[in-house]
Amino acid sequence: IPMAIGLLFQQLYNTVDTLVVGWFVGQQAQAAVGSTGSVTFLFFSICNGIGSGSGIVTSQYFGAGDTRKTKSAIANSAYLMFAAALIMGLAAYIAAPSVLRLLGTPDEILPDAIAYIRISCLGVPLVAVYNYASSMLRALGDSRTPLFFLIIASVLNIILDVVLVYCFHMGVVGVGVATVIAQLVSGVSCMLYAFRHNPYFLLSREDWQPDRKMMGHALKLGLPMAMQWSMIAVSTSVLQGFVNSFGPAAMAAYTATCRMDQLLQQPYGSVNAALATYTGQNYGAKRMDRVKDGLRHGLMMCAVFTLVMFVAVQLFGNQIAGIFVGDQEVIRIGGAALRITSWFYIFLALIYMCRGVLNGVGDALFSFINGVVEVACRIFLPMLLVRIPTMGMWAIWWTTGATWMISGLTCLARYFYWRHKAVKKAEQSA
Repeated sequence: IPMAIGLLFQQLYNTVDTLVVGWFVGQQAQAAVGSTGSVTFLFFSICNGIGSGSGIVTSQYFGAGDTRKTKSAIANSAYLMFAAALIMGLAAYIAAPSVLRLLGTPDEILPDAIAYIRISCLGVPLVAVYNYASSMLRALGDSRTPLFFLIIASVLNIILDVVLVYCFHMGVVGVGVATVIAQLVSGVSCMLYAFRHNPYFLLSREDWQPDRKMMGHALKLGLPMAMQWSMIAVSTSVLQGFVNSFGPAAMAAYTATCRMDQLLQQPYGSVNAALATYTGQNYGAKRMDRVKDGLRHGLMMCAVFTLVMFVAVQLFGNQIAGIFVGDQEVIRIGGAALRITSWFYIFLALIYMCRGVLNGVGDALFSFINGVVEVACRIFLPMLLVRIPTMGMWAIWWTTGATWMISGLTCLARYFYWRHKAVKKAEQSA
C-alpha cells in the first residue's frame, strides 16, 4: 500500500505538468510535454534498470541474513547508480533534439519539447538519488519512509507548477524547473534520512570498498532490465512517431490516455515492486512456497482492481479524458480510446505480477525476452492494423491493447517455465 501511494504521487510529476500546461498555456504546449514522455523514459531506463537490479541483490542478501554482504550491496549500488545517472543525463541532454526530430515531432511544438526535455535531463541525477535511497530501503523492508518524502516533493511540485506557469508565465520551462526542484528535495531528504536512521546504512570504510563481484551481480540483473525498458522506450518512441502523423488532436488525446494509463498502472506497479522485493527476500531464504503464494495473492488483488477500473472507464471514459484536456474533440477521441484499452487491463496485471516474481528470482533472460516482444508489437502491429479499413488513428490504441495481451501471455508462459525448472531442481536436490 505505501508503494502504491508512492507511485501515484510520483506519477503526479508528469501528470500535473501536463494538466497545468493544458489549462494555462494551451493544446500545443500540452502536446509538446506529452511528446517527450517516451524519449525521457528511454534515457531514464538505464538508471531504473540498475536501481532495480541493485535492489534485488540487496533484498536477497537481506533475506539470507547476511549483514556484511547487505551493507556491501548498498555501498556498491551507489557507485553504479550515480555513474549511470551522470552518463545518461549528459547523453540525454545532447541527443534529445535529434531524437525528437527523428520521431517527426511537429515543428510548431518542437522548441517547447526540446526545452522541456532538456530541463528534465538535468534532473536525471536527482531522480537517481531518490531511486537509489528508496530501492535500498524497500529491499530492507521499509516502504513507508520513501513515501513520506515523495508526498512532500509532489505537493511542492504542484505548487511550483502553478506559480511558475500561471503567475510567472514560464510555460513548459516552468513545469520542467518545478519538477527538477521537487526531485532535488525528495532525493536529498530520503538519502539523508536513510544514512542517519537505518542501521544498514551505517557503513564502514570496509563496506565502501568497491567489490567487482558485487557490482557484477547487480549489473547481471540490472542491465537486462535496463535493456528491456530501453527496448520498450524505443518501441513507444516509434509508436509516438506513428501518433505524430495524425496531427495535434490525436497527439493530445494520446498524451491524455497515456497519463490515464500510467495512473492506472501504479497499483499494478506497486504490487510488482512489492513482489520483486518479497520474492528476492524469500528466494534468498529458500522459501519457494511463499514465492508461489505471493504471485497468487498479487493476481487476486489486481483482478479486483481491474474489474473496478474497467467499469469506471466504460461508463465515464469522456469525463476521465476531460480531466487531462479541455478541447471537446480531444475529449471525444480520448474517451473512445480509453474504452478500447480498458478491455486489455487484465493483461497488464499478468505482466506486472509475473515480472515482479521473475525479476525477484533473478531471471535475467526474461527481461530481454519481454523487451523483444514489446518492441516487435509496437513496431509491427501499427503497420498491420492501419491497413484495416476505417481503422485510421484508432490503430494507436488497438496496438497498445494488443501489445499488453501478447506481452502478458508471454510473461505467464515464462513464469510457468521457470516454476517447472525450480520444482525439478528442488526434487533433484532432495
